[in-house]
Amino acid sequence: MRDRILLLLELVIVISLVSITRCANYSDVFAGDHMNFVDADCFARMTRARICFEHPGTIVRRHDFENFPIGTSPHTTAPFDYLIVGTAEALQLFTNHALELAGAMVSPLLAIALGIFLCWWTRRMQLRFRWGLLLLYGLSPILAHGFAFGRPDHQSLALALVAVALCGEWALAREPSPNWGLLAGMSWGLAIWVSAYEPLILFALTIVLRARTIFAPYRRTGWIVFVAIIGIALTVERRIPWAPTGQIMMGLKNWSGTIGELGHVPLASAAWFQWCGWLLLLSPILFWRIRENPRWFVTVLLIATFFLTIWQARWAYFFTLLFAFVAPEILSALRNPIVASVSFAIALFPIAQAWDRIFSAEEGARRLENKLELVELRRVAQTIDGPFIAPWWFSPALTYWSRQPAIAGSSHESIGGIIDSAKFFAAEEGGVARAICTRRGVKWVVSYDSERVAQNTAAILGTMISARVLLYVLDRTPSNAPPFLHLNSQTGRFKSYRVNRF
Repeated sequence: MRDRILLLLELVIVISLVSITRCANYSDVFAGDHMNFVDADCFARMTRARICFEHPGTIVRRHDFENFPIGTSPHTTAPFDYLIVGTAEALQLFTNHALELAGAMVSPLLAIALGIFLCWWTRRMQLRFRWGLLLLYGLSPILAHGFAFGRPDHQSLALALVAVALCGEWALAREPSPNWGLLAGMSWGLAIWVSAYEPLILFALTIVLRARTIFAPYRRTGWIVFVAIIGIALTVERRIPWAPTGQIMMGLKNWSGTIGELGHVPLASAAWFQWCGWLLLLSPILFWRIRENPRWFVTVLLIATFFLTIWQARWAYFFTLLFAFVAPEILSALRNPIVASVSFAIALFPIAQAWDRIFSAEEGARRLENKLELVELRRVAQTIDGPFIAPWWFSPALTYWSRQPAIAGSSHESIGGIIDSAKFFAAEEGGVARAICTRRGVKWVVSYDSERVAQNTAAILGTMISARVLLYVLDRTPSNAPPFLHLNSQTGRFKSYRVNRF
């Protein structure tokens, strides 16, 4: 009875902590009678989910709504689409905005489910200082962002599946059994189906590190399930990788430099401690007797993701997840429970500072500005009835709200449209801009703050932007716009122009 009460109390604490941190941005998401999503990719995902919701059974293999009229062959896959759709079906009895609410809730729900699983798994493994793993999982700002409210991104599902796969591998190192092998094989297969990037690399590293056990009898069932899932994924998705040209490659390189998740994380960055706390300073403890530790492969994966995070910030989610897994072993090395508890509490100070900055007045003002921008953008979207050119980071939201295709997009596959949009805004002659509109079938143009658009356009094209280019005219002096562009509507931040074909 006592154990059940303690387990129930633990579940309440973990679920509450995860819910609070993942939904800390709820005021940014709710905007009147509709919802905003955290970033551009989320709106693109919701457009996919809406197609599946309105046409059940559809597998979205091409995006006709970005890089119009060419379209793209996206890297996104069906599992997360239908996870959103399934959640929306369950919510239809309670709201008229089931799909949007499902999109906002799906990642926090995954975080709660993973938190419950980790509670059970750490008890099953009898991990000493297991609370270190659970608290880091619940409190780390980067993991909270990975599962954030209003962020329907497949990264949350990939993180959850990789976490379960690692739990299976950890358990296999301790007590080999077909059940753990089945869990690991199934989780790896689904994770790779969701994203053939981070999960695939982590899977390959794990297989290399655990090479001695991959042909063990207790893994046979897991491998059968893994191969079956990959086979189903290939049959369902049927994607053909795109081959970018030299010009596109240069644009892709320039554009990727404007994406935060694709940037580098310096070794001396304070972000490491904001994600993991000062406990990170004690991580060298893990290297002592590493070969005597049956879970040594997790430490090697942690090192690998550390260097991958230095290369690309998007790996930070997986690095921090792995660090949470090894936190109990670091605390165990301190031996004394009181010393470990006090050390852990002190180590959380940078994480607490990070959360304090998230709720600071300055950050609150920035988030409010973003929210107001999206409110205005939704208003502009109601006037659009055809293909449009807009700054690439606003294009997915405009597409979702207007149901019209964009020339640009937020994925690397739509880089051709992103470059053409940048060339349009950087045009000094009306004839050049009009030629792009004619070639792309553009009916509308949406302009935004010229300084931000100029900065981003210059970065994408790798050129200097003069004061005579079209983006400044559209934003500051609409009356001087080329004759083929007619101002239709404007808000405090945006202007929409109808393209005259004649």
